[in-house]
Amino acid sequence: MAGATGYIGRHVVAELVARGHQVLALARRRAGSGGAWAEEDTRERLAGAEVRFCDVGDPPSLREGLRDEPLDAVVSCLGSRTGAPDDAWGIEHRANASLLDAAQDGGATQFVLLSAICVQKPQLAFQHAKLAFERQLIQSSLVHSIVRPTAFFKSLAGQVEPVKRGRPFTVLGDGQRTACKPIGEADLARFMADCLVDPARRNAVLPIGGPGDAITPKQQGEMLFELLGRPPRFRHVPVAVLDGVVAILGAGARVLPRLRDKAEFARIGRFYATESMLVLDPQTGRYVAEATPSTGTQTLRDFYARVLREGLAGQELGDHAVFAP
Repeated sequence: MAGATGYIGRHVVAELVARGHQVLALARRRAGSGGAWAEEDTRERLAGAEVRFCDVGDPPSLREGLRDEPLDAVVSCLGSRTGAPDDAWGIEHRANASLLDAAQDGGATQFVLLSAICVQKPQLAFQHAKLAFERQLIQSSLVHSIVRPTAFFKSLAGQVEPVKRGRPFTVLGDGQRTACKPIGEADLARFMADCLVDPARRNAVLPIGGPGDAITPKQQGEMLFELLGRPPRFRHVPVAVLDGVVAILGAGARVLPRLRDKAEFARIGRFYATESMLVLDPQTGRYVAEATPSTGTQTLRDFYARVLREGLAGQELGDHAVFAP
C-alpha cells in the first residue's frame, strides 16, 4: 500500500486491515500535512498494518522498503501535495512507475490505482502526469483497476468554518455552473478494497461518485445555511476575476520562473471552479450526472452536520487549502 498516510490512503489501509488482509504500508519518515507525524505517529494511525519507511519516488529506497517481499497486489493512493509540475510528475508518474516496477518484480498480479475524474479533460500538469501513468499501467502485465472518484467531502469543507462564523458562502458566478457527486472517504475506501475481489472491476477505468443527486456550489451553500438555521448569504465572484489572475501569473511566469508554480496553482483553482466533477460525454463535451456511478451511504449533508458539531479535525486541507479558516 503506497500513499498510506494520505487522506484516502489511511482509510483504505483501515478497510483492508478490517477485512483481514495482510497490509504492508509504505510511508515517509515524516508524514502527514507539513511532515507533522513522526514514525510512531504514523504507526499509530496505520494500526494493524506493517509500516515500512522509505521514499517511494526513489527506486533504491523503495526496494529497501520492500526487502524483496513477495506481493499479491499493490494499491496506490499516491498523489502530489501541491499539483506543481515538478511535484506532479515526480509523484503521480515517476513514483507510481517505480511502484509498478517493484510490483512486477515482487510477483504481484494486481494493481489498484487511485486516480481522479478530472483527468477526462486534461489541462493541468498533474492531470497529464496521472494519465501518463494510467497508460503505463494499462499496458503492463498486471490486472488493473483505475479508480477515478469525484470530489471528496474534504475538498468541499473549506468554507464550513468561515460560514459558521458569519461569513457569506463564496461561489463563482451564480454558483450553478458546476456540479459533483461528492463521496466520503470511508465509502471510497470500501470501493477500492472491493476492486481486489470483484471481477467486474478488473482491467477497468472506474469513475465513481457518492450517493444521491449531483450538487452545485449554490446548493452546497444553501445546505450549510439550512443546517445552521440561517438565511443563505452568498458572495459572487465573476469568472473574469479568475481569468485575470491566471493571465497575469501566466505572463509573469514566462519572465520569472519562480512564478511558474503559482501560475499552475491559479490554473488548478480555475479548473476546479469552472469544471464539473462528473462523467464527461466525449461526444457532446458535456458532463452527465446520470452517467456518474454512485456508491456508499455517506451524504454531504451528514458530513456538514458532523463538522459543524465536531469541527474539521482529520479533514485538514494542508497544501490544498483555498479558503482561509
